Amino acid sequence: MSERKKITRAGLEKLQADLDHRVAEVRPAIAQEIEFARSYGDLSENAEYTEAKKKQAENETKIAELQDIIDNAEVVEDDEISSDLVSVGTTVTLKTMSPTNDDFMVTKGEVIRYAIVGDQEADPLQNRISDESEVGRSLIGAKVGQKVTIPLDGYTLIYQVKGIEKGDAV
Repeated sequence: MSERKKITRAGLEKLQADLDHRVAEVRPAIAQEIEFARSYGDLSENAEYTEAKKKQAENETKIAELQDIIDNAEVVEDDEISSDLVSVGTTVTLKTMSPTNDDFMVTKGEVIRYAIVGDQEADPLQNRISDESEVGRSLIGAKVGQKVTIPLDGYTLIYQVKGIEKGDAV
């Protein structure tokens, strides 16, 4: 059994939709590809059959992974989220307090917003960071006004929490 991981309601719904799509649409489509490829005859040298079976295995693996994640998800409900502390389901506004470091592309005084989400929902390019990432772990439990030190890739970032809101507002 996998460990329980926090996830927002929206994140769980997205995973469930992906699972439903793979079971109801992708699985039958691959089964049709396999049947069609069988019609070519000798399976030992049938590239279409081999490729379809590979797609089937990949899809079944993904279905099992999604089901495991869903089965072990700990949904963070809206009424459990507070804007008093950084947690999964909040968006935090931070001001960079550490000095400029051109190698790390961080500028002192820069303001950045992150949505704190479960690991399966993370998308750093969209400023959606996991509560299990180095930055996310460091921010969890912080309050407005608090300075947070984050050790990251040989650098130390210092942020001041300027605001916390419920929801994904990035």
